[in-house]
Amino acid sequence: MRIIPAIDIIEGKCVRLTKGDYETKKVYNENPLEVAKMFEGAGIEYLHLVDLDGAKAKHIVNYKVLEQIASKTKLRIDFGGGLKADEDLHIAFNSGAKQITGGSIAVKDPKTFNGWVEKYGNEKIILGADSNAGKIAISGWQEDSNEDLIPFIKGYQKKGIKYVICTDISKDGMLEGPAVELYKGIISECSNKSGQSIKLIASGGISDIGELPILKEIGCEGVIIGKAIYENRISLYQLEKFL
Repeated sequence: MRIIPAIDIIEGKCVRLTKGDYETKKVYNENPLEVAKMFEGAGIEYLHLVDLDGAKAKHIVNYKVLEQIASKTKLRIDFGGGLKADEDLHIAFNSGAKQITGGSIAVKDPKTFNGWVEKYGNEKIILGADSNAGKIAISGWQEDSNEDLIPFIKGYQKKGIKYVICTDISKDGMLEGPAVELYKGIISECSNKSGQSIKLIASGGISDIGELPILKEIGCEGVIIGKAIYENRISLYQLEKFL
């Protein structure tokens, strides 16, 4: 299971929100590159970078931060937040992203999102399936859609999607543990006839190093960890040992 620390960006700074609420913003570091280098120094290879300004603005904003981290570390970055048009993807990949995550766009403009999967391939495009009480949440989690979580994922699985990041919004930033039952359900429901499931990346609520073996056991391909690292609930040393 891949360990994927998260860096969320507002105004070029490393922040965390609680349940996606911008009013709860807490700045942890003015220099995201410094944070990325700490992760790399602990043997971590991956990074989940979210442009929260972009999510609000509905177009890529903090691509310079992406460019800086990509050019000055060897981290493999998946980038999300505000990616709505072909030009946004062009900028993200040119700035060093290895993968991008599309969430709202997959609900509001499936034609464009499917076009990205066809153009770039399912190794580069991740489906963001963020859940609020079983419904897909969109627009930086500011609104709910009418899409039910599992049928939504299955629909895109049929279109060739391989990687899915799922956040249970009620858990995000709460440090109360991940949505294990939700992930179990997704993995079992989204298995094809040969028993292969989507590559599910768990996100939200991670609070303790002991939760990681549980997520690995149920079949999560990766786990995104944010606030637990910044609040010193999980140390980089513990992650290094887990790896």
